[in-house]
Amino acid sequence: MIIEAILKINPNAEVTVNADDINQITWHNGTTPISVADIEAQLPIVEFDMAMADLRAKRNKLLADTDYLALSDNTMSAEMTTYRQALRDITNGLTTVANVEAVVFPTKPA
Repeated sequence: MIIEAILKINPNAEVTVNADDINQITWHNGTTPISVADIEAQLPIVEFDMAMADLRAKRNKLLADTDYLALSDNTMSAEMTTYRQALRDITNGLTTVANVEAVVFPTKPA
């Protein structure tokens, strides 16, 4: 997660981190070092981004599992339409990792 935080600040940074220790960063190929405080400030943002990416991946899988029902030659039930919309809306209003972790996925209709 430390490297991800560094790359949020400088997408071109070339670094290695020993033992996932923020105090053991080696800067390569002339990359300007970034202060530990600046990196630490990015860690909650990176953690949230990773949690959201995981949530979206799960959501996208659930949507993909029902995509065949949305084909033009099929009439989707109102319950399935509601389910799919709830999945698409599941990320709305999430602002913290705790919010993301508290998400309850809707139940797929039979």
